[in-house]
Amino acid sequence: MDFRLTDEQEAFSASVRAFAREHIEPGVVERDRAGEWDADVWKQVAGFGMAGLPVPEAYGGSGADVLTTGLALESLAYGGRDAGLMLSLGAHLTIGCMPIALHGTEEQKQRWLPQMAAGESIGAFAITEPEAGSDTAGMKTRGDREGDTYVLNGTKTFITNGGLADVVTVVARTEADAPAGMAFSAFLVEKGTPGFTVSKELKKLGNRTSPTVELSLQDVEVHESQMLGDPGTALWKIGFECFDWERCVMIASAVGGMERDLEESVRYAKEREAFGKPIAKFGAIQHKVAQMRIRLEIAKLLQRQAAWMKDNGIEHQVEAAMAKAYVGEAGVDSALDAIQLHGGWGYIDEFHVERSLRDAKLASIGGGTTEIQEMIIARSLLG
Repeated sequence: MDFRLTDEQEAFSASVRAFAREHIEPGVVERDRAGEWDADVWKQVAGFGMAGLPVPEAYGGSGADVLTTGLALESLAYGGRDAGLMLSLGAHLTIGCMPIALHGTEEQKQRWLPQMAAGESIGAFAITEPEAGSDTAGMKTRGDREGDTYVLNGTKTFITNGGLADVVTVVARTEADAPAGMAFSAFLVEKGTPGFTVSKELKKLGNRTSPTVELSLQDVEVHESQMLGDPGTALWKIGFECFDWERCVMIASAVGGMERDLEESVRYAKEREAFGKPIAKFGAIQHKVAQMRIRLEIAKLLQRQAAWMKDNGIEHQVEAAMAKAYVGEAGVDSALDAIQLHGGWGYIDEFHVERSLRDAKLASIGGGTTEIQEMIIARSLLG
């Protein structure tokens, strides 16, 4: 088995890293402090071809496979150090574009995918509710049919890109008495639809350059042609496909962040002197960078394995869960090591590592908590 990237993949990664260093990293500290989304940075990322990576070429995308899409996010995160931007881009790609690409009608694909692939429109996915996070079957948002329209009522929360999105895939219960697997449908709801509003902007610990909001749906009327996929299939088919893309692909951003933290920690350890010599000479520091390297390599292997299996049509639910669970915890551990290694400077926001800790924590929560991933793994072993 050869786990090395091909020459083409290495060149692709290098070009993305160089782009990110030049166009994303400048100003990231200030954007994080202000909690600002930067539309100009987004335009540059889209202009570089990143906004439509996995979208089929027929609809304006690059038709990239899962592994390549993950490699792009890893490289952008490494070079740009803007985890919030990566959160928004990853959500746009994996749970914004791909549900439409995989389950949309031809009319829906033509309507949205070319604009989304060009970065001219941004996508979002709204499934989480105030009382339904990991328990997706507990959603209370309803979609009541009235002739050829559905009327949506409910609240969605923790929605990445919710305030930016031109189209949001909203999941609602349409079959009141059906079991969960056949009760929920998905709808493509456009910005500006009457009754569809941002009810609250949510301030976050990390990933601050990506807006996260609560969405309110009050008598929102959508035509039946706006339903994505078949009635009743939104939870087990569309929703779980989105989670799969998140677990196989979006976590690659966290891997890129881990690699940059390791690189910066090694550089700092060689330059910083204490007691008359570089701190890199001390065993305590050597142990930390060694553990950071070990975690990084495991994270890369698990993420790329899950992506490769998805590309090749191999059952990979457990592998994706292992990747998600490991990266979510390892990213926090490595960020803590990086802060400790930097000492007092690691606690100051002029150095990037304190932000790395704040940003890293989300990977153990969003897209399915570590506990949910462990449950999936355990069930595969215990039944």
